[in-house]
Formats: sequence, C-alpha cells, structure tokens
Amino acid sequence: MWWSLAVLVGLYCLLRWYRERQVVSHLHDKYVFITGCDSGFGNLLARQLDLRGLRVLAACLTEKGAQQLRSQTSDRLDTVILDVTKTESILAATQWVEERVGDRGLWGLVNNAGIFHPHCYSEWLKIEAYVDVFKVNLTGLIEVTLSMLPLLRRARGRIVNVSSILGRLAFFGGAYCSSKYGVEAFSDTLRRELRHFGVKISIVEPGYFRTGMTHVAWCLERLKQAWEEVPTHIKEAYGQKFFDAHHNGVKQGLLKCSTNLNLVTDCMEHALTSVHPRTRYSAGWDSQFFFIPLSYLPTSLADYILTRSWPKPAQAV
Repeated sequence: MWWSLAVLVGLYCLLRWYRERQVVSHLHDKYVFITGCDSGFGNLLARQLDLRGLRVLAACLTEKGAQQLRSQTSDRLDTVILDVTKTESILAATQWVEERVGDRGLWGLVNNAGIFHPHCYSEWLKIEAYVDVFKVNLTGLIEVTLSMLPLLRRARGRIVNVSSILGRLAFFGGAYCSSKYGVEAFSDTLRRELRHFGVKISIVEPGYFRTGMTHVAWCLERLKQAWEEVPTHIKEAYGQKFFDAHHNGVKQGLLKCSTNLNLVTDCMEHALTSVHPRTRYSAGWDSQFFFIPLSYLPTSLADYILTRSWPKPAQAV
C-alpha cells in the first residue's frame, strides 16, 4: 500500500515538474507592467525580466527611482511614474501602457507596490495608518488591476499579485495582515471570474525578506515614534518593559530576514513565463516550512506556537 502511494506521489511530482518547465513562446514580444519598481522585489524583477528579453514597463513612485532603474537596464525597458493611491495617476499610466502595447495587449501585470506600517500592536496605530496601508496594498492594487484588465483580456495575459505569508496566517501587524488577506480574496475571486477569458492569476506569498520595508534602523525608528504617540492609557496597559521587550524582538526578527530576493522574483518570473503557472507561490524557507504548515494546524495550537514567547503586558490578567 505504502509503496503504491509513494509511486503515485512520485509520478505526480514528475508530471508537475514537466508541466512547470514548459515556457511560453515569443517572450520577446510580450509586455509586462510592474508596480513598485523603485527598489526591492519590483526593481529586481524588472531587471530580471529585461535580461530575459521581455518588454518591461516599470512603474516607479519617484523619478529618481526610474532614472536609476533605466541606467541598469537595456533600451527595451521603459518607465512611468505611478502613485497607486491616485486615480488620475492610474488612468494616465493605463493610457501610457495602451499606447505602447497596441493591439497586442498587455501580457503581464505584476501588482508589487506595497507599504508596511510600524512594527507594532494594532491598537498602537492611528486609524490613518490603517487607511494608508489599505490605499496602497489593497485599494490601489484593485484599481490598477481593473484599469488594466481590458488590455490583459486582449492578450489573454497574466496577473501576479504580491500578497504575503501574513495574508495566509495573520499574527502581527493588523493593518498589513488585513490588507494582504484582502489581496488573497480579490485574487481568488478574479481568478474564477476571468478563467473563461484565458487570463490567469497567480498569488506570490513571500516570507520575511530584507527590503526597504524591513530596513532595521528605519523600522525601529518608526516603532519608537509610534510608541511615543500612543495615548497614555494604552502605554500604561502595556508598560515600558513590554515595549522594550517587543522592540528587541522586532530587531531580532528583522535581522533574520533573508537577503535572497531572487526566491521571490523567480516565483514572479515563473508565473509570467510558464505555460502552466501556479495559483500560489510560497517564497522563502520560512514561508514554505513554517508558516504554511502552521496555517493548517488547529487555531488554538497555532495561537500557542506563535505567541508563547511574547512578553506580557503590565496589566495582563
């Protein structure tokens, strides 16, 4: 019995490996639009796809970021300034893309732009922080996607939405986790709605990586600032010792972030270039071997594993 099961699993893995190795033809004729290319995953992916020969349309938030990217790539890559929180900027970028892709349509859309609030507890954040995160991570992603959708249908193309492992297992950063759960839900809904149009949607769920959002000094400074602005009654509930322990825990966690961003961009590239892209990509060893398995455990057990080492607030019961 076990031998038969092992054979079946082996055949499944072999078939999956073969299917995923099949590459889309004529990649040099295909246009891919990527948001958030100033730095991090988006910047690396733009350079990676440019080397692969695709026609990259890179959206940056700043002109400085666009200039730096152009200086590192071929003449095939073109840039545009995009603020995903502003409708007029999205409409202008869509028009800019349509002028370039023409009747061929847009082969790939990579929704990579994202922000993270200070690494602190949910009630330490002002409501403005929640709104800002949702505007970029979720509402902006949705608006960019809907605006580009006619061009994607024309090419029967691909949408790659960058979520997070915190979109599968929420345990830290209430605003960020909530926005990424929204990305997962929107992507699942859209994938089912667009299947008859030939448009394929993939979700990339990175673990912890060293990008601008996880720069140690910057993150710790924002954490301190957030704590300083917390109302007195909330500070008293948690206590200074709690904050100091939390601050140290965040620092240690940030120092452990992976520096190999290719683990994420390789997933994005596969989703864009494979004949049979995956629905979900878990990027990073922590994502694949800790967080994903943890997400399938009973909730009470997952809660214990995640919070057993957390400090206790001053007014804990």
